[in-house]
Amino acid sequence: MKRTLAVFLSFLFFFLPIVAAQNAPSGPPAAAQAVQPNPALIVEGIPPIPASIAQQADRYTQVRSVAFLDWHPKQREMLISTRFGDVPQVHRVIAPGAARTQLTFFPDRVSSAHYEPVEGKYFIFSKDIGGGEWYQYYRYDLDTGDITLLTDGKSRNLGAVFANHSGRFAYVSTRRNGHDTDLWLMDASDPKTDRMVLELQGGGWQPTDWSPDDRQLLLHQEVSANESYLWLVDVAAGQKKLVTAKGQEQVAYGEAKFSKDGKGFYTTTDRESEFQRLAFFDLGSLQPKYLTSDIKWDVDDFDISPDGKTIAFVTNEDGAGIIRLLDGATGRQKAGPKLPLGVVDGVKWHKNGRDVAFSLSSAKSPLDSYSFDAQTGKLDR
Repeated sequence: MKRTLAVFLSFLFFFLPIVAAQNAPSGPPAAAQAVQPNPALIVEGIPPIPASIAQQADRYTQVRSVAFLDWHPKQREMLISTRFGDVPQVHRVIAPGAARTQLTFFPDRVSSAHYEPVEGKYFIFSKDIGGGEWYQYYRYDLDTGDITLLTDGKSRNLGAVFANHSGRFAYVSTRRNGHDTDLWLMDASDPKTDRMVLELQGGGWQPTDWSPDDRQLLLHQEVSANESYLWLVDVAAGQKKLVTAKGQEQVAYGEAKFSKDGKGFYTTTDRESEFQRLAFFDLGSLQPKYLTSDIKWDVDDFDISPDGKTIAFVTNEDGAGIIRLLDGATGRQKAGPKLPLGVVDGVKWHKNGRDVAFSLSSAKSPLDSYSFDAQTGKLDR
């Protein structure tokens, strides 16, 4: 779809003006009626582009998308990312179809937001300044609207993941030397609790999930698009252990999540396959059990229900996102909601154990936020 849109816009900007110029009366158009090239460009042999063409094309470049960010831990409401001005900001939606309430107002885009997982009295969000990509984390207090800088304001900070039972969150930061992304930990209610947990080498590191008792972390290391590894981190000891063996062939692993009993973890991987399959690794044997071998498509995303019994996962089938539900005990699958043909991203269960949120873009609609009831299949936009 993106390729089709790009070709269409190229046609508008480059071919239609030529046709218009051939059929127009002699003499150049008035300056006010033509698009003025950027002064930094050298333009040769290109006819003036009528402003009317640019105005028609503008509606295809100014579409407002909406991305799901996070569920509130107690209420059936969510944070989304959208824009009313120039850049995406955090908005709150308290019910399907309800008005969006804008919460952040910055000249720079806000790239992520996560509710504190117990009471939901605040959320943390990520933002840089001027597009420099030196991302900082902030706390937004919902009762007052106050915003507090949590990180140092200088380093690059990424990958925040809240613990299950408190306001502690793990993230990676370049604070130590400006380029290595070490593992850090902070209680979002008090920036003074910030401390480095584990010194790491290079980039490509990101925490993905906490164990049910909040004592361990799963840590993802990406070397390239085709090679990555998963590590188990003892938070108190500040030590890591490789849980995906290195072999002769390169293997890619996706995001990993603990099982609810803490005895293993789920991940996606192309190990022993040409597709990214959903797999379960027992922490005792570290051997994978593949759960989606019958599906000859990549599993792009997944999330585990609060009771650990059901996994919602997304497959990429000829470029279209399909949501399925997997029974963790029996391995049986059932269809998810019936969706328009499009791209699905960001699937996440609500703590109520019924609602699953995701983002969807299709040929008939820009990116928007949805949820479905896992028991009835009812879809809400």
